[in-house]
Amino acid sequence: MDRLTSMQIFVRVVEKGGFSAAAEEARISPTMVGKHVRQLEEQLGVRLLNRTTRRQSLTEIGQLYFERCKQALLEIEAADASVKQMQLLPRGVLRVTAPATFGGQMLTAVIRGYLERYPDVELDLSLNDRVVDLVEEGFEVALRIGPLPDSSLIARPLQPYRSVVCASPEYLARRGTPQTPQQLAAHNCLSFVHGSRYNLWPFSVDGALQEIEVHGNFRANSGLALRTAALQGIGVIMQPEALLRDAVAAGRLVHLLADYASEHRPMHLVVASNRKMTPKLKSFIEFVVEHFGRDAPPFTATN
Repeated sequence: MDRLTSMQIFVRVVEKGGFSAAAEEARISPTMVGKHVRQLEEQLGVRLLNRTTRRQSLTEIGQLYFERCKQALLEIEAADASVKQMQLLPRGVLRVTAPATFGGQMLTAVIRGYLERYPDVELDLSLNDRVVDLVEEGFEVALRIGPLPDSSLIARPLQPYRSVVCASPEYLARRGTPQTPQQLAAHNCLSFVHGSRYNLWPFSVDGALQEIEVHGNFRANSGLALRTAALQGIGVIMQPEALLRDAVAAGRLVHLLADYASEHRPMHLVVASNRKMTPKLKSFIEFVVEHFGRDAPPFTATN
């Protein structure tokens, strides 16, 4: 018989005042209750209960053992409760992958709030503009920009990812202000390098999507680098609105070609369908939706 179970039965016998009452609560037979108590007495080499045909009472040693058993069982119960509580709290390492510009600027700008809210979580953020295989590379969650192909991923839609065209007042004073997408051919356009189509900028022209070929003397695989280059007056950029909004509001950049707004690319938070929804993963998803979900206020990047 299990020693812990026998201790629990013994405590029930004392508290309930007899074997029958203890057996009823434990849903076992009175005979089995007696076996548990006798086993304890044999293991300890002492008598714990004085038994008569009409009543039973604790021996002096039995009284001491009863009090110690109650305390030990309470400690075990508290230990079990603490473990269950720990399982409910976000904790451990959470591996996340996100596009470089969004992850490096927008996501990182709010991540302090998540870490302060959940101090037992360690966030491992990998910034990469390629499509990462969550299962093969061991990531628990990813943020993706653009249409999602059919897959086994579970996706949560976020705010659309809108790009805008901007340049500094100093550049525009020197080179002029383009009035149509086609006039960008006469400008130094600073492109984001991702794939082979980096010099094709999408615009809405007469209600239809049109890609305009642009050229320039500087390109980078970092939106932040392009933003800095534009602020220095090097050329025209097309980058996420959230990344440029603060500079436009401050007058450091000018929003161009607003009547030809480029398409809004969808953005999603995705997890593998077979990924267990742990507290840390659930808390991160809720946090991202809180800040970047469709009902969240527009995000503003800061310097």
